[in-house]
Amino acid sequence: MANRSRPPSSLPRTDTGVAAGPQGPARLPTLEDVARLAGVSRATVSRVINGIRNVDPGLHAVVWSAVDAIGYVPNRAARSLVTRRAGTVALVVSDSDDRTEDPFFGHFLTDPFFGRVVGGAMSVLGATPVQLVLHLAGSEAARTRLVGDLRQGQADGVLLLSLHPQDALPARLVEAGVPAVMVGRPGRPAPISYVDVANDVGTALAVEHLLDRGCRQVALIGGPADLPAGQDRSAGFRQAMARRGHAWSPGEAGDFTRESGEVAMRRLLDRHPDVDGVFVANDLMAQGALNALREAGRRVPEDVAVVGFDDSSAARAAQPPLTTVRHPLEDMAAEATRMLLARVADPALRSASVIFDPTLVVRASA
Repeated sequence: MANRSRPPSSLPRTDTGVAAGPQGPARLPTLEDVARLAGVSRATVSRVINGIRNVDPGLHAVVWSAVDAIGYVPNRAARSLVTRRAGTVALVVSDSDDRTEDPFFGHFLTDPFFGRVVGGAMSVLGATPVQLVLHLAGSEAARTRLVGDLRQGQADGVLLLSLHPQDALPARLVEAGVPAVMVGRPGRPAPISYVDVANDVGTALAVEHLLDRGCRQVALIGGPADLPAGQDRSAGFRQAMARRGHAWSPGEAGDFTRESGEVAMRRLLDRHPDVDGVFVANDLMAQGALNALREAGRRVPEDVAVVGFDDSSAARAAQPPLTTVRHPLEDMAAEATRMLLARVADPALRSASVIFDPTLVVRASA
């Protein structure tokens, strides 16, 4: 969409946004009212509001100034008839397992990860008329229903968070011709666009930092072995340690929750009491690991240094503040959203990938 500059309205407004005259609130403004104030045709106003490109760029600011001045609110239903678009994109969270008790979505929605993805998407969509809607697909029936709804135009495209490597939804969206971009790589090959972070590079940064500060027995608290991020970070840890001459290192697995990190850290201390450094595959688990170390009377970082992954709010809230690998989720989600809008505008675009480089954020834990 062209530039929507918003100068102050020259007309008074009521609280409902309806232009007010000397007799009080007037009727709702129409396209004709906008056209009259802007000094252009009704057709030109319609093309500008509906994002149709064959309009002189100089007219866009004039039309949007008139829209603001009289408080015109576009009719979404009418606009969808003109553009043949729903004016929405769906943020789909897909898990390949049915979860009837303590569903994963319950703690996923409270995870800082989700909020950062939403924030990144909205940083792009906020400057457009496109709305973001949330879909949770926790079963095969839900995914089938979702694909059917998307075929019927319920949303213009999908930002997809797939939580299982065997999830067939990415391939099904491609087969259905639905514009889609993933945040995170697909678990199995599919011709779908995605953005991701170089997990192995980030893990190597963490390992190098722990070894360079003098840690001799560095352990891993990894993520779920069936998730791409968990796989990549664990593999990156083993590779980075091997490159520094450590053929084997102790490790425990968690599920990216604080509780699992605490349990894993206790197991490491029981089985390998000489551990003096830990790489934890996300910040929530690292918070749990810090709790376990505190309960065991281990000082951080004097006795055990800890590095997490994500640089989420959990890292800054940790005690001590957590050294971590920055996962640029907001930037990734924003880029995925831009890629999706481009695919909605031109469905013939080839699938593409964008890989972001992580950085190490050093705080007090290591």
